[in-house]
Amino acid sequence: MKGTTHLVPEFVESLPQPLKEGVLYISVEFRTCGHLCCCGCSEEVITPLSPAQWSITYDGEQISLNPSVGNWSIPCRSHYWIRKGRVIWARSYSLREIRQVQDDDRRDLEAHVNEYDGCLVRLRKSLGRWRS
Repeated sequence: MKGTTHLVPEFVESLPQPLKEGVLYISVEFRTCGHLCCCGCSEEVITPLSPAQWSITYDGEQISLNPSVGNWSIPCRSHYWIRKGRVIWARSYSLREIRQVQDDDRRDLEAHVNEYDGCLVRLRKSLGRWRS
């Protein structure tokens, strides 16, 4: 497949415009990564960092992004892993599989938000008792 074979990490405060090919931008402050699609179509790919979405592993030189990047909302519908800076192509998904993954991702994110909201409620109650 034509396109990017490696991504170099660049830590930034916010994502620059335009993004450069071959760079995986990481904004810790905004908990977001961004890069140009590795297939070569030049579409921007944004991956939010959270326990219910993507996470990064950085060894001081190379970066990995987990889980895979499935670009289901752009025309190329490319699908790949980023492992130690290398782009590893994954198989294409059918429309049915894409819908299933999107539904699963939506449920995971909702569960994460609900868990977070529950923690805030408990914290507020504890602080209310402490202040009384």
